[in-house]
Amino acid sequence: MRNPLYSAYERRLVKELGRTAVPRHVGMIVDGNRRFAKARGAAADAGHRAGAAKIADFLEWCEDAGVEVVTLWLLSTDNLRRPQDELTPLLRIIEGVVADLAASGRWRMHPAGALDLLPVETAATLRRAAEMTEGVDGLVVNVAVGYGGRQEIADAVRSLLLTRAAEGADLAEVARDLTVEDIGDHLYTKGQPDPDLVIRTSGEQRLSGFLLWQSAHSEYYFCEVYWPEFRRVDFLRALRSYADRHRRFGG
Repeated sequence: MRNPLYSAYERRLVKELGRTAVPRHVGMIVDGNRRFAKARGAAADAGHRAGAAKIADFLEWCEDAGVEVVTLWLLSTDNLRRPQDELTPLLRIIEGVVADLAASGRWRMHPAGALDLLPVETAATLRRAAEMTEGVDGLVVNVAVGYGGRQEIADAVRSLLLTRAAEGADLAEVARDLTVEDIGDHLYTKGQPDPDLVIRTSGEQRLSGFLLWQSAHSEYYFCEVYWPEFRRVDFLRALRSYADRHRRFGG
């Protein structure tokens, strides 16, 4: 049974936020699964499963608030160097949650990462999720698996150069005419608004390269709780913090 004081506080936050601007795009660094498990004497994969179970709830909260795009960072390129006995179960958990989210038909799934660095089955699961939900008119969910901010920029520049080369341009011509918009058109999140708000759980106060290019003007919110313990009230507090800030673009 929920604490009545908690419920009352949550209702108050919802009422306050009804009069404020909501971020169009929320980036979420889901951190703390392993520490959540360790604190309970459980194996790391138990923490990852608990974290996976939280994702659908979080997407519902975002949907209810009016958010249009969510980017979930589930696995970094650095994580791919973990020992196989830890990485393989984590990949199976990610594949399972992505398949379940796609099967629900509620959200439009979009892979955001270097799929060529992932195991074949993991990459195939992400591609199938995108294909299954291509026609869904709802919250866009970027699933950042095999994601690194520097890797994304390198991939964007590579894609840009290959595209221009196929069009017959030479390197000097490309360098002369290159703009930041050109690079933006080749990012994993091309065509989407940049994140207005980036949230990180577990108390760590760093971005670790998440949406490195896109987050130049983002607001950040660092939450002490581990991701599996993240509650709707924690999300509402993040939205309230965002609403209370005066955003400055370049000043």
